[in-house]
Amino acid sequence: RNMSSAGPEGRKKMRECDGLIDSLVYYIQGAIADHKPNDKATENCVCILHNLSYQLEIELPESYAQSIYMQRRNISSNDKTPGCFGTRSRKVKEKQQDTPLPEEKSNPRGIESLWHSTLIRIYLSLIAKSTRNYTQEASLGALQNLTAGTGPMPFAVARTVVQKANGLPSIRTMLHVSHPTVKKTAVSLLRNLSRNTSLQSDIAREVLPDLVSALPESVLGSDIGCETTASICYTLYNLTQSNSQNARLLLSADGLPKIIAISMNDSNMFSKASRAASVLLYSLWSHTDLHSAYKK
Repeated sequence: RNMSSAGPEGRKKMRECDGLIDSLVYYIQGAIADHKPNDKATENCVCILHNLSYQLEIELPESYAQSIYMQRRNISSNDKTPGCFGTRSRKVKEKQQDTPLPEEKSNPRGIESLWHSTLIRIYLSLIAKSTRNYTQEASLGALQNLTAGTGPMPFAVARTVVQKANGLPSIRTMLHVSHPTVKKTAVSLLRNLSRNTSLQSDIAREVLPDLVSALPESVLGSDIGCETTASICYTLYNLTQSNSQNARLLLSADGLPKIIAISMNDSNMFSKASRAASVLLYSLWSHTDLHSAYKK
């Protein structure tokens, strides 16, 4: 577990170690089957996998990158950017969301397991069943890592979490835990998921009221609380920016007074949350059909 946080070279060596990832996944599967999700060794295994999933899209070996990203060649005939991670226009990024991964292998091995739906379902199962904060945080964090990029892999993982594995109810529960870093990681994961336009309606329907309830009445508390508040605001921004119905849902959940209060806090310590709330307010005002409702 310590070695897995040793940086890019350490992650690379451990990902390439024959049988290591497979053994970690095998152990966790056994612990879940034996109804032992709070086992300390399970926590260690999940924390290792969390670390090994960090910057995975960027650090993938060339052979995997080519097989995953070769479908992008036909995304735009005008796109001449070499490699897998070049600068791309917004239209191209939107098209990437509809670019599926190659068909999953039924028996993934090694590094392939890190983004496979089997492990995604394991993380969601641990989020739902474990009461160990580090295990919950590591499971959420691994999913956050896997959904952090803009390529086909992060969007495919996001679709698996939201639509195929029905993961939102488990993630939603984590918005109401008292442990601040677990809540912060859950919100960061939702923020990543909410960037995928094809999933925004599902996410809003399932968790938007809970995101509003997780907002403080004003920005008070720790740095973690400030970052979590800012992240909630940006998640709500993603969900409501192009969807008037989702903005109306935010309004009916009594989110507006909270967002206004947060935006008016000009303390330097909480400027990040205040700025995020202001951006959200500006976006909400762009829905002209809701102006009369806002004024009321």
